Amino acid sequence: MTTVPDKERLLAQVGFAVEIDKLKRVLRRNMLMDGSRRENDAEHSWYLGMLAMVLGEHAPPGTDLDRVTAMLLVHDIVEIDAGDTFIYDLTAVEVQEKAERAAADRIFGLLPEDQTLALRALWEEFEARKTPEARFAKALDRLAPMMANHHNEGGSWVRHGVTADQVMEKVEIIREGSPALGDYATEIIELSVARGHLARSRA
Repeated sequence: MTTVPDKERLLAQVGFAVEIDKLKRVLRRNMLMDGSRRENDAEHSWYLGMLAMVLGEHAPPGTDLDRVTAMLLVHDIVEIDAGDTFIYDLTAVEVQEKAERAAADRIFGLLPEDQTLALRALWEEFEARKTPEARFAKALDRLAPMMANHHNEGGSWVRHGVTADQVMEKVEIIREGSPALGDYATEIIELSVARGHLARSRA
């Protein structure tokens, strides 16, 4: 016998699905690797999910990669309301948390209660970085724009006058999630400096 889905539940889920389509129009500061245009948040989330699959062997042993991927799919949904924050803009970063929490309340709250709690928990876990899964997810989130800038001749680093010292500060977060990826990120920075795509320090 086929179970008829609860119509109210289905409509709430569809409403959430319609809302998160807006993530496709939230532009990030970094460019695509070919430098042709800026990346949007939905593309970023998909790309990180793929990195979790491809680079998962560099996560700490026992890391639940399915949970990592789930976190990466939801981690930027709040930017539908709060917008993208450039991680090197420290003033903007300071005020972003309040805006993102309000966004989390509204957007995840569109779902049925059990799914609201589940997705909100994934987002909170990612933000807190207290589990191996969250630390690895955050490492990928920090590594991806470095990879993009490395391949598009400095990209947002050049446009915004970011220095190697500033980028190196972010490597520790990558290293917390994966020492191997932390080492790779350091290599990217050093190569970018050598190629003149990243300034060693401010003039």
